[in-house]
Amino acid sequence: MATLSDIGVAAGINLLSAFVFLLAFAILRLQPFNDRVYFPKWYLKGLRSSPSRSGTFVKKFVNLDFRSYLRFLNWMPEALKMPELELIDHAGLDSAVYLRIYLIGLKIFVPITFLAWAVLVPVNYTNKTLELQLKNVTSSDIDKLSISNVPDGSDRFWTHIVMAYAFTFWTCYVLLKEYEKVANMRLQFLVSEKRRPDQFTVLVRNVPPDSDESVSETVEHFFLVNHPDTYLTHQVVCNANKLAKLVKKRKSKQNWLDYYQLKYSRNNAKRPIMKTGFLGLWGEKVDAIDHHITEIEKLSNEIAEERERVLKDPKSIMPAAFVSFKSRWGAAVCAQTQQSRNPTLWLTDWAPEPRDVYWQNLSIPYVSIAVRRLIMAVAFFFLTFFFMIPIASVQALATIEGLEKAAPFLKALIEIPFIKSVIQGFLPGIVLKLFLIFLPTILMIMSKFEGFTSISSLERRSATRYYLFNLVNVFLGSVIAGSALDQLNTFIKQSANEIPKTIGVAVPMRATFFITYIMVDGWAGIAAEILMLKPLIIYHLKNTFLVKTEKDREEAMNPGSLSFNVGEPRIQLYFLLGMVYATVTPVLLPFILVFFGLAYVVFRHQIINVYNQEYESAAAFWPDVHGRIIIALLVSHVALIGLLSTKHLAQAAPLLITLAVVTIWFYRFCKARYEPAFVRYPLQEAVMKDTLERARDSNFNLKPYLQNAYIHPVFKEEEDDEEEEVVKLENESVLVPTKRQSRRNTPVPSKMSGASSQSLPEAVPEHSVP
Repeated sequence: MATLSDIGVAAGINLLSAFVFLLAFAILRLQPFNDRVYFPKWYLKGLRSSPSRSGTFVKKFVNLDFRSYLRFLNWMPEALKMPELELIDHAGLDSAVYLRIYLIGLKIFVPITFLAWAVLVPVNYTNKTLELQLKNVTSSDIDKLSISNVPDGSDRFWTHIVMAYAFTFWTCYVLLKEYEKVANMRLQFLVSEKRRPDQFTVLVRNVPPDSDESVSETVEHFFLVNHPDTYLTHQVVCNANKLAKLVKKRKSKQNWLDYYQLKYSRNNAKRPIMKTGFLGLWGEKVDAIDHHITEIEKLSNEIAEERERVLKDPKSIMPAAFVSFKSRWGAAVCAQTQQSRNPTLWLTDWAPEPRDVYWQNLSIPYVSIAVRRLIMAVAFFFLTFFFMIPIASVQALATIEGLEKAAPFLKALIEIPFIKSVIQGFLPGIVLKLFLIFLPTILMIMSKFEGFTSISSLERRSATRYYLFNLVNVFLGSVIAGSALDQLNTFIKQSANEIPKTIGVAVPMRATFFITYIMVDGWAGIAAEILMLKPLIIYHLKNTFLVKTEKDREEAMNPGSLSFNVGEPRIQLYFLLGMVYATVTPVLLPFILVFFGLAYVVFRHQIINVYNQEYESAAAFWPDVHGRIIIALLVSHVALIGLLSTKHLAQAAPLLITLAVVTIWFYRFCKARYEPAFVRYPLQEAVMKDTLERARDSNFNLKPYLQNAYIHPVFKEEEDDEEEEVVKLENESVLVPTKRQSRRNTPVPSKMSGASSQSLPEAVPEHSVP
């Protein structure tokens, strides 16, 4: 069991490692040749150019101004200077609201930490329960500051109950204010935002088959009949996954060709040679340039054939389409209403913005999605609970006793006081961190298999599962398995009547493990985040061997985006630990505060200077964030009820159950009051936005703006070169065409503005709308 000295050593090591990371970052970011790595966002915006240094050759690569190194932490105040409104304009609402999660952590835990240390720590410490009553239970100095040190049945437990009420009410107050603030920010962002295709577009799925009409004709006819005044145009969804793979493969070959041509241009004496086998390790030796030219030509022919097949083969057209409307109001009405008598047909939802679309999943038949999600639910269940076995085993090994048992020859080394402190205060946390390193990738693959059609929804689903995994394995698994392993010898020797008391004392003792985990993952991990060692190495390798043009350089310095599916569940784990241990072991709270404070500054810097957000969902993830903090509160209530029941204070259970009920009521209130702003678009706001836009730009034609917005990326280059003539018709009554024999011409008033077809005398070929 780690002691205060062990935790002090671990804290010193983690603080030192964090300082080293920050110092290395401060030095590397000042070097001219690293400028594109640490400030790529400004380059992509065209607001920054490579620094030029006059003088010696060395000055072009190394900053020799030693005065600048004295201000190596000036990036911190610089990261805090940008106002929130400017940050939203610069990086988007998603990024700004993501940062508010860290601010909420500070708003919640700063007062809670002050109150807990002022009230609960003295109440806990001024007892000698662990010394006198439970000498046979493994404990540490930290446990003397926890609730375990209060004697059974003591009136002092009422202090913990009062503090539980105070902490819960304060947390709910902060959450209420933040929910209201973020909801208003979202609505204001949607009102003030510039025109985007997704504001006018709806994704329609499960289009019913029709023997007389193609998918494109069926969609057009349905919306001309049922939305005659607002329907504008549509684009059917095609299965171009194979074509996309071929295009990606050709791009890879082209990159290698560029590399070999650049290599040959630098040394004309010898043509580059390569092997055609796996990874170039074996196989026939060939001329690398000629080989790649031949491969690219072959792929280009395959791409042309596949493109022709996709455009002409009806089987490549999916029963889904992106349908665009003349106004936001028309899109909102369609997206938020049932279109057919059969609720399983003509399913509509807001279309993701074009850069948010996950094109690979659009080709998945809608009827198979329910089966896919059931399979993934079962797979996730087994992944979660079977993962607990190796986690418990690894954590058992990452202790003094476990190491000595597994490797007896290391016992003399392990028993050295400093080494022992490092192992007890550092090793368990870093082992768990390494053990979970591939989990986000696994969960993202599972989410993709489920068929979500946008990157944002994929990340939200992956984040949800990551959070559940952390809750079950990292938190509950570590508490239950860890306590049982630590106290197994005690359980065997004790009578059955004493076991509940031992468990009640042992559960808060896992605070030492979580403290080490917070330091490893939270302190050193966040400091390593800003160093960006992996992107730094990749950029310089690409810049040395592959970059030939400015476009190549932009691709080489691609900073990526803020990974919501990884970052948000990690934040929620700290909320969970803080809520649970606030009344149990308050000594953990300062470590959480350091994490929230450091992470807020670091990620603000990264969002301003580095990350280029992949999509903009207008903070659609916020209800998930709110709900998970509520879950953390409920888990803290349940844990305190279970703990006090072992302390002979059963009369406190009704008060804590009441507190849990109040918390659930608060969640339902917030859900009913604010969540609609995140799942629906108010028609009043839509009309207001449409009216203002028409007044400011009455001559703008939406048809060409929306017509090609949702074309599959592999068709984009070809489509951008074609100019289509736009025909604007006067508002009049027209005949809605159909090829159905039962109703060839259905009279209905329609006010089309350059619809994709006015009379449809013949069938519209599928390839006209890729």
